[in-house]
Amino acid sequence: MGYFLFRRTVGLFLTLFAVSIVVFASMNVLPGDPAITILGIESTEDARAVLREQLGLDEPVLGQYFAWIFNALQGDFGVSYSYGVPVSELIGERIPMTLSLAFSGMALTTTLALFLGISAASYHKKPGDWGVMLLSQLGIAIPAFWLSMLLVLLFAVKLRWLPPGGFPGWDEPLSAMRSLILPTVALALVQSAVLARVTRSSALEVIRLDFVRTARASGFSKSRVLWRHVLPNALIPIVTIVGLQFAALVSGTIVIENVFYLPGLGRLIFQSISNRDLFTVQALVMMFAIIVVLANFLVDIAYVLIDPRLKGRSN
Repeated sequence: MGYFLFRRTVGLFLTLFAVSIVVFASMNVLPGDPAITILGIESTEDARAVLREQLGLDEPVLGQYFAWIFNALQGDFGVSYSYGVPVSELIGERIPMTLSLAFSGMALTTTLALFLGISAASYHKKPGDWGVMLLSQLGIAIPAFWLSMLLVLLFAVKLRWLPPGGFPGWDEPLSAMRSLILPTVALALVQSAVLARVTRSSALEVIRLDFVRTARASGFSKSRVLWRHVLPNALIPIVTIVGLQFAALVSGTIVIENVFYLPGLGRLIFQSISNRDLFTVQALVMMFAIIVVLANFLVDIAYVLIDPRLKGRSN
């Protein structure tokens, strides 16, 4: 187990190192002058030279990279050109919103998917199974942004049950929670459709095994067999998708936050791209990449915790 963790941790840092090179190169080495990108093609050469000096763009590329990494490890991502404040301060202000939306979306996704997937497996080849498969197929086919607009039209414009967008702040907890309901549902419905199908397929494979038939023959109730015997043994593929979906939920907030006008990292990166804010975009892209890599790392660790048989193979 210890050697497995060591290998995975080394792989994690090597992956993050490779990702940092790709992110830095995509922002600084590709053709084009960042100073022109920020100031526009109508700017003067003197103004561009001053900006290059302020941003450290007149230094050698290798020196820029190591300076960026060294500063980033200390929490210094530079100063936002468009906002005039440190990028770390912008991220600190916006990240609670994005994480709240991602975690609430993941909780709703997992709850819906496990219930629907296990229910469909228990009623295999029956109307309940067909209904879940039809709903999941519709969920996969509907884009998240279009679903968001439909939810706004129904629950905010027509029924007036929930606000159409905006965020009042955490000082008003009830209003804040109400404003997150529609974005959370929009995020979760699409992802839960995928996870429900995976849960159903994995549960069907386990239901056919001998120990499940033995549990049924022992007189256990159907719900106990499904939730205490089938689900724990079907978790490996489910955990894989959950890890990938959490990363997808975090990156999916870029669209959802702009649809619902929420002040999170997704809206910040959209605004930074529009404002040609190089340092902010670079920091946010790296942060989203780190979330994806960490999600995969945690999934690898979860494998060993879920299935004890893998502990011996991991050494």
